[in-house]
Amino acid sequence: MKKLSVPLVLVFILSACDVFGVSPQPVATWIVPPSRTPSIVTATPIILIQPFTQTIVPSITEIVPVTLTNTETPSPTPTSTPIPSTETPTLTPTSTPVQSVAVDILGCDTSIDITHGMGEVTNAYVTVKNTGTVDLPNTCALLRAIDEGREHPDKKVCIADLPVQNQVTLKLTVDSAYQQDTIIQVDATSNDAILLRVDKPSCTDIGLFGGAPSDVGVVKPIQ
Repeated sequence: MKKLSVPLVLVFILSACDVFGVSPQPVATWIVPPSRTPSIVTATPIILIQPFTQTIVPSITEIVPVTLTNTETPSPTPTSTPIPSTETPTLTPTSTPVQSVAVDILGCDTSIDITHGMGEVTNAYVTVKNTGTVDLPNTCALLRAIDEGREHPDKKVCIADLPVQNQVTLKLTVDSAYQQDTIIQVDATSNDAILLRVDKPSCTDIGLFGGAPSDVGVVKPIQ
């Protein structure tokens, strides 16, 4: 034990003396610096704040209109109740135009027609009356006979117009057999439209009624 302690003492003494003249450098030890805490990136959007400008708005005092309410109840105005009219309105009738005629065969006589180269002819005196509500333009009377020969130019006689409630007497002639009773027929027309047809089995001698009328072709009021 004493032998080991002596060398150890020498070693410590020698180590305390600076034999090399330079003190030994300590052994370098690598020290790892602590890691920095990583930055945390979040999804928070970047908000850019514009320069703030302050606008001074002048204060406006609002005037509220005040409605004055009249609390007084107006007195009721007397109203007169209309009296219903008892008069019956007069209806104005609207007349529809009506064409109507009446035909009277006054009588007949016979004669010899030399002017037209005919023998015995029958003359019929016919009165046409306008009994309608309108005038009859181009009013005509046409005579026919059952034993009629050649067509006589005076078998149809016309006037330009027959006013309402007027009449005209016309002389119509047909070529007939000599000294024979003749059945005759008369058509009254207006603008070639037949208004009335009258038949007579035998024409009475006009001489029995004072002879041929004197107002042939004259338009006059109905009698």
